[in-house]
Amino acid sequence: MKQVFIVGGTGYMGTRLISALLKKGHMVTALARRGSEKKLPQGTRIITANPFDPGSFTSEIPANAVFVQMLGVAHPSPKKAAQFTSIDLQSVKASLTAARDASVAHFVYVSVAMEPSGMMHAYQETRRTAEACCLQTGIPSTFMRPWYVLGPGHYWPVLLLPLYCIAYLIPSLRKKVNAFGLITITQMIRSLVNAVEAEPVGCGVVEIGEIRDA
Repeated sequence: MKQVFIVGGTGYMGTRLISALLKKGHMVTALARRGSEKKLPQGTRIITANPFDPGSFTSEIPANAVFVQMLGVAHPSPKKAAQFTSIDLQSVKASLTAARDASVAHFVYVSVAMEPSGMMHAYQETRRTAEACCLQTGIPSTFMRPWYVLGPGHYWPVLLLPLYCIAYLIPSLRKKVNAFGLITITQMIRSLVNAVEAEPVGCGVVEIGEIRDA
């Protein structure tokens, strides 16, 4: 059994991850902003706090916990570049301060695939900076790097599958196709659970292929 502390638990992936962890017997504490507590699954220990103020939740992080950082701008797009810095990056920095002060055992961060993408460059750079911040703390960390996670309300990329198949047949494009491969929400949650349950070893990176195989 693990003690797990989650920031971003009320979102698309967060509620599903919490449910999966609770079913496996883990103890889950989730930070929620006032008014969003009801989004969290029953059985969650809920902490109402400000995710941008580490002082508001550091003392609530269980000893030797696995800290999962998932908070970010919903439906990322190129026009949200400023929000990636003001929300995604600032929340990670606050979480890392709290995680360090609470002496967590393992920090799991949902990042993004790092193969260069023109349209989503700002998003990738924010996540790259966040990963660097994680490493600076010295906390054993695991970086999850999906590209797009298919699930309820997030199925539109299925329309692109014929293009993916055609591009995969072209050797010069095959690496790009693999780097931006689609995964399902089930695969993502299963891989996150595996990351939470694994013993931390310095810095680990879980790429798209490993997420699919989880």
